[in-house]
Amino acid sequence: MTRYQVLGLHPTPRIIGKYGDQRGGRAVSIARHQLDASRSLRSYFTTDDGSCTILRADPANEKVTFGASANCYFYTTFPAPCQQASADGYNGLTFSIKAPAGGSSMIVEIQTADACSGDAAVKSSYFTVSSLTGNTQTVNIPFTQWAGANAASVKAFVFQSFSNSGTWEIGQTSFSCGDGSGDSSVTATSASQSLSSTIQTSISTTPSAPPGECTDLLIDDWSSQSRLSFLFYNALLLPTSDDGTMQSIVVSNNRVTFTPGDSSYFYSKVGCISATNIYGGIGMNINAPAGATLQVEIQTSSSCDSGTPTSSSLSSTQLGWTFDGTEKYYSIPFSRFSGLDTGHITAILFSGLNRALTFGPMAFYCGNTGSPYPIASLSQPATPTSTVPATTGPTSFVIDAFANPNANALGFWHGGDDPATYSISGGRITFSMNGNAALSWYTQLSGSCADFTANDNGYLHIEYTGSAAFSVALQQHNPSCDAKVAPYPQTWDGVEAGRYSNAANTDIYIPMSHFNIERSKAIGLAFKGFYTSSTTTVSKVEVVRTVPSGFSVPSKIQTAPLYFACTRPNSFAFAIDDGDPALAQVVLQAVNEANIKVTFFTVGAPLLDSGNNLTNVYKEMLGRGHQMAYHSFTHPPMEGLPDKAAIDSELTQAIDALQKTLDIRSKYFRPPFGTEGARVRQRLAAIIPNSKFINWSVDVEDYRWALSSTPEKQLEAFERDLARGGNLVVMHYLYPTTVQYLPQFIALAKATGKQLMRVDQCMEDPEAPPL
Repeated sequence: MTRYQVLGLHPTPRIIGKYGDQRGGRAVSIARHQLDASRSLRSYFTTDDGSCTILRADPANEKVTFGASANCYFYTTFPAPCQQASADGYNGLTFSIKAPAGGSSMIVEIQTADACSGDAAVKSSYFTVSSLTGNTQTVNIPFTQWAGANAASVKAFVFQSFSNSGTWEIGQTSFSCGDGSGDSSVTATSASQSLSSTIQTSISTTPSAPPGECTDLLIDDWSSQSRLSFLFYNALLLPTSDDGTMQSIVVSNNRVTFTPGDSSYFYSKVGCISATNIYGGIGMNINAPAGATLQVEIQTSSSCDSGTPTSSSLSSTQLGWTFDGTEKYYSIPFSRFSGLDTGHITAILFSGLNRALTFGPMAFYCGNTGSPYPIASLSQPATPTSTVPATTGPTSFVIDAFANPNANALGFWHGGDDPATYSISGGRITFSMNGNAALSWYTQLSGSCADFTANDNGYLHIEYTGSAAFSVALQQHNPSCDAKVAPYPQTWDGVEAGRYSNAANTDIYIPMSHFNIERSKAIGLAFKGFYTSSTTTVSKVEVVRTVPSGFSVPSKIQTAPLYFACTRPNSFAFAIDDGDPALAQVVLQAVNEANIKVTFFTVGAPLLDSGNNLTNVYKEMLGRGHQMAYHSFTHPPMEGLPDKAAIDSELTQAIDALQKTLDIRSKYFRPPFGTEGARVRQRLAAIIPNSKFINWSVDVEDYRWALSSTPEKQLEAFERDLARGGNLVVMHYLYPTTVQYLPQFIALAKATGKQLMRVDQCMEDPEAPPL
């Protein structure tokens, strides 16, 4: 039940005061004093013991995020001789905290003296704060709960004994008046030096809809394969996953099909839903064969702690479900579960699947009767219908007639990324890419650079049968026309094959001028971005002078320019994709020590997840002068999405997420997995004017080597591409080995004599910060 680490879905924590050191730790200054209804500890001396991993000190928001070790503690002292808290009218301590989910706990120690003098003996009292949920909570501890403590002579507070080694966040800590403040209250038993007493944090839940205004609450609409099986999010942006034993989980058309293995289960967390008198149950459409059975489990927690749930389960038979191979609506009424705590529903889990089955959208339904959750269809962007006059080129010649498995009609190489996805026979090539938009097939025009400008008024003609759901690209060689120099090719431009097909779906005619590259340096053609499982058979590729009478030539749709390298002379850029926030500080330390600025490409959905620390991580990166840019919303291979509406959704949601969480917009986009085609570049250009589509010419290959027995091959990959002239990096801060090599990567790049900078700077963007 783990989540994909590349996006670092780790809960957070906070800290107080002024972070200095009296026990050999580090100083993190938050020096501001405030006196109002409560007294903040911000103006005093606070430290850790040196064993806590400081992930983020945020003075503006008065919090600290850190990774706790077994002996880690934070320590806040006061100006000598003491703080006379009770005499000043305060009666407790209040602070906000966000702990790792799963029932985390910690101990708060108060150090007081019998008298407010420098030589008075100090004694300690302790409390354990438990039942921390993973959400941000406000804890209020009355002084009376620390047995024997003298609140008229407070010397210090110590936060210690963190039960979980994950990420914590402690926010502003204050002396409080009255009942304290915050959205949670704390009750406690008597204190003791044995540390055995516990402060129980009670969580108030809010009805999920205003009284009398209930609307069904969607749990998952199965809108995205990548959101479900890559990011492990449901529609609530909460954790969802199987146990790793499913044979397959396939999302299509707002449906998900589970093919179970032995003892497979699948769960979806819902936060802590108060369904009492609002929602009567959970429902969804299911398509399962006759004889299929499964178990349905509802998990609840009175403290909203999903790590220690109370489970209630019923079989599909007990629920009265029968299946016949057709899709029907099935409900899970909460009333059928004896003693179910409907005020604190935290998750739903399906187990015991004995057949493959398909779920439709799953939602809480209002009242006692449910119905299928309606899914609004995405609006397809309008496709231009304008045409351009036909032109006439100087000559015609055949590029490929597929007579030879290894060479085209010009005598140059042709071949593809995966020989299993195409076959050449009988003067034809058949592509069976099965919707894998990352795969391409190529046919070269030259062994070096071919000047195709003479054919600008001519047409690329493709005879074909089958599907035209793919892109055709004309590739541009690098400036030196040398295949040993990176990048190779330098770039390319593509069009949608289907827009240029005749009505009979037999012939495609593409004006050569529609390939927006330096056609004087053409190197080859590529068939790429196949986004359906249908096959395509091509019998001829040629340049012809003009189009047949009656053929309407569509206008060119602008595509975002594709970059594999920096354009600024003598420049080099580290472009780093999402990773684990726990490693972010190591990355920042490396780039700060090297005195360079880098670019981070981030996925949008995790920024909206309050259970991780990515937003704070990236705010710190922005504050240090680094660049943030788009990397989609859920990290799918975007050219492989079924339609342009789905592509638009990924782009617009990513834009909205960065605007909402980081208050930025960008012109720069890196495609997940580097997957590229005409459709995604067209939609990027339409949605973000003057956008740039960024790939790479230096690949550390962390996906291949970081977790292997030879992680040093990441260095070898970096050095290889560096030697070929690459100057634009792709890497992730996902793996410790990759991050550990970052100082060496930087040193190697500097040794080339190139200047290291952000992507926008290396692209000579006039809006980029000056160097």
